[in-house]
Amino acid sequence: MTAALQERSIGPLTVLFGRENGKYPQGNTLLIRGNHKSVMIDPSLGMVDRKSDLPEVDMILLTHVHEDHIAGVHLFPDAECFAHADDAQGLASLPGLMEIFGYQGKSVPGFEASLITDYYYQSRPDVQKFVHGDTFDLGGVRIDVIHTPGHTRGHCCFLIDWDGSSERLVVLGDIDLTSFGPYYGDNWSSLVDFERSLKILKDVEAHWWLTFHHKGLVEGRPLFLSMLEKYSQMISYRENNLIGFLKEPKSMGEIVEHQFVYRPGTGGVMVSQIEQRSMTMHLERLLESGKVSWQQDGTWRAELNVK
Repeated sequence: MTAALQERSIGPLTVLFGRENGKYPQGNTLLIRGNHKSVMIDPSLGMVDRKSDLPEVDMILLTHVHEDHIAGVHLFPDAECFAHADDAQGLASLPGLMEIFGYQGKSVPGFEASLITDYYYQSRPDVQKFVHGDTFDLGGVRIDVIHTPGHTRGHCCFLIDWDGSSERLVVLGDIDLTSFGPYYGDNWSSLVDFERSLKILKDVEAHWWLTFHHKGLVEGRPLFLSMLEKYSQMISYRENNLIGFLKEPKSMGEIVEHQFVYRPGTGGVMVSQIEQRSMTMHLERLLESGKVSWQQDGTWRAELNVK
């Protein structure tokens, strides 16, 4: 194991950090050792880096089915795999995963190839399903499923508590608390669901919070709530910027080209598709509230007299 790969143990839990604190495409994996079973949550590319020294694992739990969260699944062929019922098809077959993303155009074959070569995708037709409220008892350690859709339909967080401690840890998956903000640009993403999920997390009591990317391990609920609030505000920040941009009528092409999600200059066919999906969700609710209007010439315009 190289010096770049860090670990942190908290009771029966061990955080297996990816390189650069799980910076994409790396991620932070959690290993849990109960008295009866061991579980790994979101085996990442960091597990591929550790493949010469892998732990024994009875079960794999997935916060959701995206390429970076399943990259290490192939290393544990004998472990049972579990995903939320709304995301399981992505692990059952490659076409099922591609439906979750919903990408279109000439870039699709290259993306499919990358899933196999760069993320080691192997289908698991034996994937088992869980739903909100399910509990996994490992013997002295309990994992409760909290369905937090938005990023994908089946995205979940896991609330973990263990005997002998009043502390609890929440695995946040891709609710990653970054300055980038929530990502809801795939075919199976939902802006409204994401906002509801963020509200749910505000009421969860825990001491530790683990993001799959970037922030890593966060200690203390006050700090988590502060970070969650800043993260959540990126949604209104994008929406307000969109309204300001539409002071003059703009086509969807102009909206996509402006880039409200990604930094200007970030290119690629998929980026354009993500921008269009994300901004379409904002436009739909702004249209419903009367804050924007759609013109007969195919452009969108802000209604500035509406509060």
